[in-house]
Amino acid sequence: MKADAQPTVLVVDDTPDNLTLISDLLMDRYRVRVANSGERALKIAASDDAPDLILLDIMMPGMDGYEVCTRLKNGAATRDIPVIFLTAKVTVEDEERGLALGAVDYITKPISPPIVLARVATQLALKGAADFLRDKNVYLESEVRQRTAELSAIQDVTIMAMASLAETRDSDTGNHIRRTQYYVRALAETLRTQARFAAALDDKTIETLFKSAPLHDIGKVGIPDRILLKPGRFEPHEFEIMKTHTTLGRDAIQRAEDQLGMQVDFLRVAKEIALSHQEKWDGSGYPQGLAGDAIPVSARLMAVADVYDALISRRVYKEGMPHDKAVRIITEGRGNHFDPDIVDAFLQIQDTIVAIAQRFADTDADLQEKARQMDVLSGAGGTRPA
Repeated sequence: MKADAQPTVLVVDDTPDNLTLISDLLMDRYRVRVANSGERALKIAASDDAPDLILLDIMMPGMDGYEVCTRLKNGAATRDIPVIFLTAKVTVEDEERGLALGAVDYITKPISPPIVLARVATQLALKGAADFLRDKNVYLESEVRQRTAELSAIQDVTIMAMASLAETRDSDTGNHIRRTQYYVRALAETLRTQARFAAALDDKTIETLFKSAPLHDIGKVGIPDRILLKPGRFEPHEFEIMKTHTTLGRDAIQRAEDQLGMQVDFLRVAKEIALSHQEKWDGSGYPQGLAGDAIPVSARLMAVADVYDALISRRVYKEGMPHDKAVRIITEGRGNHFDPDIVDAFLQIQDTIVAIAQRFADTDADLQEKARQMDVLSGAGGTRPA
């Protein structure tokens, strides 16, 4: 019911004199439509020009008022139209039946005009208030959805900005972030059907994994350039420093969460991945030497995704490894470096993994830009060593 429009009342009665009587009573205050059968009433009620209230007779040939009311209340487009029975059926049982079907009022004939006008006005006022609240709720729900989408987008942009900051100081290109993100999701969606992973990999968790994965190497921001940018093998003491990127990343995310003053699901998972993606299934990884199921599922997924991508990716100082050779190395790590079931899932979806790698493949331009960034950071001013 529009605030600036005259309410519409539909009068339903099979007797022409009754239609005329009620129409004359209402027409000075409302827009009146009439129907001389239940079928006609239902058609009008379901039209684009639906009434705001229906005055409904019960005793009509064919479809009686009770059936009309039942159908109105069962229809999604008509259930909220208030119905007032206006009838010669005067027993308490008749009135109880009408109200039980969903009518808002029950007026017996012969009518009292002031009573009819008062009850119609009351029900239209109630409907106006209900419509206002319903419209307000729809508006608020739309606002909540929009704000939720905005917050999610802000989270995504913030995560990618933080991940890209770490990437600018590493030999990886930004596409490494995207590839590992999609690898992790593909692996999780494959594993979710297994009893061992079903409880840990529902829709929400998989989306959180996808959102959090780019932060797996955020701790590299804290590694000195002389170590992070070194193209060759690390000396033992250098490797010990490099290993701290896991705890540096976890601690940085923890500080961000502490600043928020609340726990956030995607930050919890991001901390798991940042801290534990270098752990190994047999306990020989770092930083905590966790083994088996003690390693969070999120970190076990990232371990496979990260190693595979490191093997196949071109760098400014090396060519990428062929897929088949990288697969052999991943397979050799089954049960020592990697969770066996995750390796099996990886082997099962190789075509998907390759498609992701191709979709986000590094171009020559990507590598040239990465070389430029690294030269600036290292102060080399020349080409990287092969």
